[in-house]
Formats: sequence, structure tokens, C-alpha cells
Amino acid sequence: MKFRLISWNVNGIRAIHKKGFLDWFNNEKADIVSLQETKAQVDQLPKKLVNIPGYKSYFNSAERKGYSGVATYSSVEPLTVYRGMGVDKFDVEGRVQRLDFNGFTLLNIYYPNGGRDEERLKYKLDFYDTFLDYVNDLRDNGHNLIICGDLNTAHKEIDLARPKQNEDVSGFLPIERDWVSKFLDNGYIDTFRMFHENETNQYTWWSYRARARERNVGWRLDYYFVNEEFKEHVKASYILSDVMGSDHCPIVLEIEI
Repeated sequence: MKFRLISWNVNGIRAIHKKGFLDWFNNEKADIVSLQETKAQVDQLPKKLVNIPGYKSYFNSAERKGYSGVATYSSVEPLTVYRGMGVDKFDVEGRVQRLDFNGFTLLNIYYPNGGRDEERLKYKLDFYDTFLDYVNDLRDNGHNLIICGDLNTAHKEIDLARPKQNEDVSGFLPIERDWVSKFLDNGYIDTFRMFHENETNQYTWWSYRARARERNVGWRLDYYFVNEEFKEHVKASYILSDVMGSDHCPIVLEIEI
């Protein structure tokens, strides 16, 4: 059975709705669409965004209104759906969604941004460590994992346009990049680099300033990861860089079970 999965940080689901999101969604015909940074409670959304024909929708919103949040639309009904990792200080921000399907478990994650101050950077790194323990436990219990979302870190110099100028910026700090390396060393695969190992100028986020997107001065912050045992099921992983509407663009994973 083949699945086409899409992940997209929409920077506000209500904002993207006004920019033709549903037309894009219906044209893509994906099996599962995972969104991050939805910035809305379900009761704030128009019904047509909650009930898309042919899909079940699942939302995990932050307690704070207009902030964070993830959502997943699936044409295949999951066996179970979970919110959060069981740690209150992270779960109140609505950053984690787990959906169990026959053959794999999907994790839709909006990882924290550490750019505001030292306290927020520590929160991000604590989230990373808690998340690694969480996914390792799932894997140890027999789950094959597909992990998608906005990681808020570019892993290597190839993953952003201006690495030298951003060495002291959260999102490309050595401590953040080292964690991504540690995560991969735990037996996880960056699926994009499976197919595009040394490809440059491939980004998923651009600042709204200084015509960054027009000039392709970007960062690759959005990822599909899988555990090594699941790698053989991955058939394609790529970026939809021409899709507008957010400061991020969608990414795609194609698998066969």
C-alpha cells in the first residue's frame, strides 16, 4: 500500500485558509497532511477546515490562544491518536501529535524555537532531549516511526544559505546541531538526504524580510525522519518549494508498506 504524506508549517491555519489552502489541499490528494504552527483552537475554525471531505482531522492546540499547535488530516483512520508526550511543560504548548496506523506510527511535531532568549533556548533543548527519550521508547516497543515537522534547526552548512553569518543564531547553534547529529546517531534517518545527499539550495523556510524567498536565502528547517528499520519503505522525499502562503513550504514523503 502506498502513502503520500505532506508536512507544512502554515504559520497560522486561519491565515493560510484565506490564501487558498483548501484548493491546494484538494489538488495534492495526499493521504496524510500534517500541519504545524496552526495558532488556533478548533472552535475558532470554519467548519470547512475541520471537516474536509474524505479526511478525518485531529487537532492539538496550545492552551494559549493564537500560539503553536499541530493538526493532522488523514484519509486513513488511525488506530489511535495521542496528544503530547506526557510532560506538562511541553504539552501545554500543543506541539506533539502521535497517530498509530497499521505498519507505522506518525509523529507530527512543532519543535520549539530557541531564538527569544537563553531561557527559551534551554526549553528547546530540554524538549529535544525529552523527545529523543520518547521516540526511543516507542521504537523499543516495536513502533516503526515517521517523524515530521518544523525542527527549528538546520543541521549542516548545506542546510542554509548563509552558514557563516548564522553560527551564533538559534537554529544553527553548535549545541542545536549537535543534538540533531545525536538524534541521527540513535538510528534515525533524514529522508531528504537519502535522495538528495549533497544537493544545495534546498530550503523550507525563508525570512519575510529582504526578499529572502525571492532570492532563495533560506534554511531547511522542516524534516521527515524515519527509524533505520523503516528505511526500505521510503520511496521519495522532497520539498514543494513553489507552494506559497507561509514563510515555510510543504515537504513530501512517499512510502510503501
